[in-house]
Amino acid sequence: MTRPRTRDDGAVAVWWLARGMHDVPQSADWLSPTESARLATLRFPKRRTEVRLARWTAKRAIAHVLDLDDDAGTLSSIEIRAATTGAPAAFLGGERAPVGVSMTDRADWAVCMVGPGDLAVGCDLELVEDRTDAFVRDWFTPAERDLVFGAEPGERRLLANLVWSAKESALKVLQAGLRRDTRSVEVDVVEATGQERWARLVVRAEEGSAFPGWWRRYGDFVLTFAADGDSGPPVSLEQPPRLAGATPSHSWLPEP
Repeated sequence: MTRPRTRDDGAVAVWWLARGMHDVPQSADWLSPTESARLATLRFPKRRTEVRLARWTAKRAIAHVLDLDDDAGTLSSIEIRAATTGAPAAFLGGERAPVGVSMTDRADWAVCMVGPGDLAVGCDLELVEDRTDAFVRDWFTPAERDLVFGAEPGERRLLANLVWSAKESALKVLQAGLRRDTRSVEVDVVEATGQERWARLVVRAEEGSAFPGWWRRYGDFVLTFAADGDSGPPVSLEQPPRLAGATPSHSWLPEP
């Protein structure tokens, strides 16, 4: 089994890739037979398009990290399966791939982050959009509420979505998702400078564990990452990352 690529300095890295709905081929030959069969059972167009986009992005990212070809035959041999917890797991040729993956999608864009197999990773992509005061009160801890409500009006939207996104990333590391109380993890925005570069954050769970993470804003989107070990900021597999010029849309909606 091939090994994940490292950074130029030889250090272990978490890599990421973004793709938009317009990048996804109309054909299905890049899906495994199992993935195609599952897709056929999905009733709603929104869910089908999201699944295709997320898997296309993940397969391309995994192929890059493992230095594989990106032809349809190779991509179909990469399969994204759900673990018993619901977390995604990557398989290559029927065997567990030596990588950990996390997937997220929002508004016709998807991101996949790929790290070494012994690192639990989580990522989440959100729009910088309005969140009601009731939303913040219901889902955030007291310290997080103070952070959001104490911010200037221009920063409140960003902070509300940043905190929510970081929570989702950490809950993916815990392989719990939104089945777990979102107030059981608390986000500390260590650096509030994620406009031009990756900035630090940390998410602490009520059990005492802490997950180092990073965040960055790309236009209308905010992207967060967390892990159960410090791996440094995620490294884009391409420069500039396509998310830098992304425009949110909702292609699954019927035409008027």
